Amino acid sequence: MVRYVPVMLNCEGQRCIIFGGGSVAERKAGSLHQAGASVHIISPQLTPGLSAMAASGDVAWTSRLYREGDLQGAFLVYAATGQEDINEEIASEARRLGIMVNVAHRGESGDFISPAVLRRGRLTLAVSTADAGPLASLHVCRRLSEEFGETFDAYLEFMSQMRTIIKDKIETPSTRHRLLRKLYEQDFLRDMEQGVFTPWSMDQIDEWITYNQED
Repeated sequence: MVRYVPVMLNCEGQRCIIFGGGSVAERKAGSLHQAGASVHIISPQLTPGLSAMAASGDVAWTSRLYREGDLQGAFLVYAATGQEDINEEIASEARRLGIMVNVAHRGESGDFISPAVLRRGRLTLAVSTADAGPLASLHVCRRLSEEFGETFDAYLEFMSQMRTIIKDKIETPSTRHRLLRKLYEQDFLRDMEQGVFTPWSMDQIDEWITYNQED
């Protein structure tokens, strides 16, 4: 079993190339576009969804099969042509160039996999179940979606606001750390779930910071 290192990649403005124009390529293109990547599709044919993305300018499209040299300048590469021999050629070139490559349906042949993802506002959960397969990952995501609902999104929004204010108002790192620790020790999520939490005004936030600055 391959043991992967979980990471979150910043693909903003990065050139990401997808070889293939089927449903797998469409899912990957959608995720990359949402992340702000510069997505380039190389495939003689596209799904209707990918055609729409190309027509709107969300992705660039080159209508042909893979050619050696296509990977120049790529940050990430996805081999999803549906043909194992071509996918392996793409992966081989990526390895020679030191570019990370994902090989569809054969994760162990590439450098990374695309996990199942659950997004709830600021929350992003990525799930991999290794040899149990992608359907198992999707099942786990469905279970997690029940656990992390809209209330959790509101909780993270509040905590993000508080963290930003504390960082802006408090210059001393040790005091900032102490305030953030105390903030997360309070069970705001429980209060939100029980419907007894009301948004804080700036006066209330300032009062909380003043009261909790000291040990």
